[in-house]
Amino acid sequence: MSDLPSAAIPQRFSALRFNNRHARLPEHFFARVAPQSRLATRLADVNPDCARLLGLTELVEEDSPESLSAREQLRQVMAGEQLLAGMDALAQKYTGHQFGQYNPQLGDGRGLLLGELVVTRAGTDTPQEVTFDLHLKGAGRTPYSRFGDGQAVVRSSVREYLASEYMAALGIPTSRALALAVNGERVQRETVEPGATLMRVAESHLRFGHFEWLAHSGRYDDLKVLIDHALREHFPECLAEAVHSDAPLNDEVRVTAALGMFKIVIARTARLIAAWQSYGFVHAVMNTDNMSLLGMTFDYGPYAFLDGYEANLIPNHTDQAGRYGFAQQPGIGLWNLERLGVAFSPLIDVDALSEALGQYEGELQREYARLMRMRLGLPDTREEDMTLVQQWRDLLTEGRVDHTHAYRLLSHWQVTQSAPEALVLLLAGVRGPHGNAAEARDKAEAWLARYQERVMAAELSAQDERQRRLAMLGCNPLYVPRTHLLLDVIARVEQGDDSTLKAFRERLAMPFFRPEEGSVEAALAFGLAHGVEAELVDEWTCPPALDAAPICMSCSS
Repeated sequence: MSDLPSAAIPQRFSALRFNNRHARLPEHFFARVAPQSRLATRLADVNPDCARLLGLTELVEEDSPESLSAREQLRQVMAGEQLLAGMDALAQKYTGHQFGQYNPQLGDGRGLLLGELVVTRAGTDTPQEVTFDLHLKGAGRTPYSRFGDGQAVVRSSVREYLASEYMAALGIPTSRALALAVNGERVQRETVEPGATLMRVAESHLRFGHFEWLAHSGRYDDLKVLIDHALREHFPECLAEAVHSDAPLNDEVRVTAALGMFKIVIARTARLIAAWQSYGFVHAVMNTDNMSLLGMTFDYGPYAFLDGYEANLIPNHTDQAGRYGFAQQPGIGLWNLERLGVAFSPLIDVDALSEALGQYEGELQREYARLMRMRLGLPDTREEDMTLVQQWRDLLTEGRVDHTHAYRLLSHWQVTQSAPEALVLLLAGVRGPHGNAAEARDKAEAWLARYQERVMAAELSAQDERQRRLAMLGCNPLYVPRTHLLLDVIARVEQGDDSTLKAFRERLAMPFFRPEEGSVEAALAFGLAHGVEAELVDEWTCPPALDAAPICMSCSS
């Protein structure tokens, strides 16, 4: 989700303003469905950052009568007990490719778009209006549920709630979550689990699969309608300023604008996946129905973040062939974009679409190089940098070095001095099998020497060197939603304890320093005083035990 430059103007939860644009599309694009009431629903947590994004500061104020009333209204919405005035709940129809095979029987099977919330932001000249979808996951069965029960469980809801906030804190485009509610339902998955609902927030829920549905079913007039909608509502920069009316675009304008939109989607998707690869995120279910037209991380399922570096981690035990492993994501991103191109091909020349797709790899590589230079604290751009990056990845791979800790300890190193012993030991692979220990240490020291030489060649002043390290600490997180930590939070929430959920959410929303430090400047000072590894004593920074079995999740949610 893109950060907007000005603050949202506060609005009362009981008097929100909606502009339900998707509901004005032809009625066969969706099904109107009332949320199903959920027993004994409690509001486990409200996300203050997302609430402020929407101007809903009333939800996160101190426990005033107004705040308590707003939270109760939110609880009732998430329990399926009521809708707010102006909401128009609907389930969207789409299809998509799942694990490489086209599936025509898809759509919102347990989530409802409750309404599109209008948020007013105070601009420098005039107020700016932005619209956000409020989408309730676990809202009940829909015509697209197939054999599903329409419910969500605590396990998957906690995972999405925390991961989406973490991704937002990293600056990686993502859906958000306003709140998490737990209910008294008992839901059958691999085992019987407690039910939950999640209020997901996104600028749009349009997926690649929306366009695939219309193209694969031969509904080309409807495809034009959806493209016009996407252009006007989400890609107006592709339209000439003279195109103002709500009338259908003429074919010439549509083709030109849709090709421009396709190019933007390609670039956004490439940059998104470059960020995933840089930060060690494995989506694990990159089906085309889980791909956002706006290029944001979307539909969190059995995802994982790297612990010990594993070049092709596959955290989804449903993915027996490893289609969506970590190393496969860049190629799958292109494959999915090609499927979107096929969906556009009834209207746009295939050669033009193919030429546009040619920009994907270059865009991904440029963004990945930028992010890796940033994470490694390289002060300028040099031709040999990507060789250094590749050697870094090789070093992490050989020793299955902890991905998060490696960057964090590197950020604390004063390169005018010898590499700290803790950093050398970490890079030598103390967390995993690394063959000959002396050889592993030699490799670690050799890379650190090359890195030291590369940074010092920039001849930074003492102040610039301090700023370089601050910048590294400000992009290399201390906290990450590791799977084993999430499982502990989930177990506590299932037992009725929401305090741990809130504590972890607070750390993931500001993942670059400990709460007691309060800033990256204080984190730098702490490291100088106590050593590069001194931060890694927090219970939320612990990697899994050395002998812990790998944790795989399923697609069930």
